[in-house]
Amino acid sequence: MNARVRSIRVREQDWCLLANQWGSRLAIRRAFAVASRLGDGGAWYALMLALIVVDGADGLTAATHMGLTALAAVLLYRWLKHHTKRPRPFAQDVRIQALVAPLDEFSFPSGHTLHAVSFTAVALAYYPVLAPLLIPFAAAVAASRVVLGLHYPSDVLAATAIGGLLATLSLWAATLL
Repeated sequence: MNARVRSIRVREQDWCLLANQWGSRLAIRRAFAVASRLGDGGAWYALMLALIVVDGADGLTAATHMGLTALAAVLLYRWLKHHTKRPRPFAQDVRIQALVAPLDEFSFPSGHTLHAVSFTAVALAYYPVLAPLLIPFAAAVAASRVVLGLHYPSDVLAATAIGGLLATLSLWAATLL
């Protein structure tokens, strides 16, 4: 590993530690733990159901699109985690604590962030009025993963890009149907 890569990794580790120390404050830890827990899927499933209840067939179309995009996201992030096998920050640095239990062993990419970004992008394509609610929520889910000691910032940034690309491809494919 060259000196530049080593320097970037050290800085990223420092950012993880700083964010994780911030999360040691009880109110902050609880807020980010709630965001992370909702990002496990519950909030997204509730949104999909609400869209169907409130908007009928159009809501069902949006919810189905979100669900199919989520399926692609699960397959993709599991494949990436299996092949990259990047250890989580708390497994690499004893100063970083996992403030909630991880759902799986590996760090790259953040599945929570990938889903939050892809769900948000697809939902906003159908219902732009939800932006003031969904964008801050997706950002909180993404930030929670670093604060809680479960991901590196690069895991979250990569997942943001992957989730955005996946949503874009999904929305493009929907126009072909």
